[in-house]
Amino acid sequence: MTNLKQNVLYSSILTTANYAFPLITYPYVSRVLGVDKIGICNFVDSVINYFILLSMLGINILGIREIARTKNIKEDLNSTFNSIFLLNTISTTIMLILLIIAINMVPKLYENKELMYIGALKLVFNYLLIEWLYKGLEDFKFITNRTVIIKCLYVISVFLFVHDVNDYKLYYLLMALMVVLNSIVNILYSRKFVKYSLSNIYIKPYIRPFIILGLYMLLTSMYTSFNVAYLGFVAGETEVGYYTTATKLYSIILSIFTAFTGVMLPHMSTLIAEHKIDEFKNLLHKSVNLLFGFSIPLIMFTIIFAKPIILLLSGKGYDGAVIPMQIVMPLILIIGYEQILVIQTLMPLKKDKAIFINSIVGACIGILFNMLLVSSYKSIGSACVWLLSELSVLVMAQYFVKKYININFPILYLLKNIIYNIPSIILILLICDLSKNSLINMLIGGIIMMLYSIILQYFFIRNTIFINIINKVLRKIFQ
Repeated sequence: MTNLKQNVLYSSILTTANYAFPLITYPYVSRVLGVDKIGICNFVDSVINYFILLSMLGINILGIREIARTKNIKEDLNSTFNSIFLLNTISTTIMLILLIIAINMVPKLYENKELMYIGALKLVFNYLLIEWLYKGLEDFKFITNRTVIIKCLYVISVFLFVHDVNDYKLYYLLMALMVVLNSIVNILYSRKFVKYSLSNIYIKPYIRPFIILGLYMLLTSMYTSFNVAYLGFVAGETEVGYYTTATKLYSIILSIFTAFTGVMLPHMSTLIAEHKIDEFKNLLHKSVNLLFGFSIPLIMFTIIFAKPIILLLSGKGYDGAVIPMQIVMPLILIIGYEQILVIQTLMPLKKDKAIFINSIVGACIGILFNMLLVSSYKSIGSACVWLLSELSVLVMAQYFVKKYININFPILYLLKNIIYNIPSIILILLICDLSKNSLINMLIGGIIMMLYSIILQYFFIRNTIFINIINKVLRKIFQ
């Protein structure tokens, strides 16, 4: 197995772990703490994450790129690492001071000052994570092993120490301590590769990319994570609890496709560099086939069974999360296709300006509709804002892809997949009327949808990726 294959494997494990472990604890924590306390923790965390975003700006992208460039020369590696680390130290110190001021001056934050100060601990140790060093060195094995072990300790701690609604502060402390422990391990292990020093430091060359790359991250956050913080200020913690619960399953499902697009990026870049445009377009076509084949039936299934899914995931008291979840689930298709356009197409083509314009459009739509919808429609409004923002980004990205490489949106293929999936919905709705147990109905519906989708993609739509996967599975079974 080559190093590339090993990195892909470890990256996939890491992506899965980052979403699987919260899924283990969330059904328990949501029942123990209730929607209000979950909402408080998520609101505080969203505010802290904004300060973390401002403290890091473009450090992660800049750090990975520069460490990868200098990793083979020890002296250059030390100089690069210490320069970027010092720049991050300055930015984090500024954000920590501003956070302490905000806690004491903003009433909404002062109400939860104990949680906010726990969050300040997370802010400090997040900068000490130095994940960019290990990613630049391509040491994915260490990152994955460390993450899995510490997340296991976190899961065990949650079940051992969080027992009732009054333990919400302890729950948030455990979340922060997970970052603390990761940081301590990272700092100790980093001495194997770099020597901490204040000599040969050059901050000035990194300031501009630090800010520019950070602006892109900040603009993107205006139609993703900003929704949670704004919802908390405008509508309160309970609505935050509904919204974050509604988006939990979506995040896990999309992470599977995100791992795929992340792996595809370097390969697509190589094809562009080698001027293999036909092969490049062929892979894009296969990516679209894969996305449409698994996302459309999944969206239909989760919209139909949103209520029992929320009940299974979080227990009683989260009925307010059902409609937001139904609004959010189409984002599996929207953001999935958006990633094909941006990560697999525009990034390999080095169309950074187009990507930046996309993020500006999404941010403007996000801010506008947050102000128009959230105060009146609360968590439902936040879900609509996210949907509208991502749709606007997709439209802009499709415009640029059409402009630069002449690929249109596959509207006929999309309609074909939707229309062909309608009989499965009718079948599920008819069968589900036979039982009053919603969880049993969901299980039966899931089996029907899965079998129907396999038959549909294999025999009628003739999706080549599905056909290849199914043929490989059948060969292994009947060997």
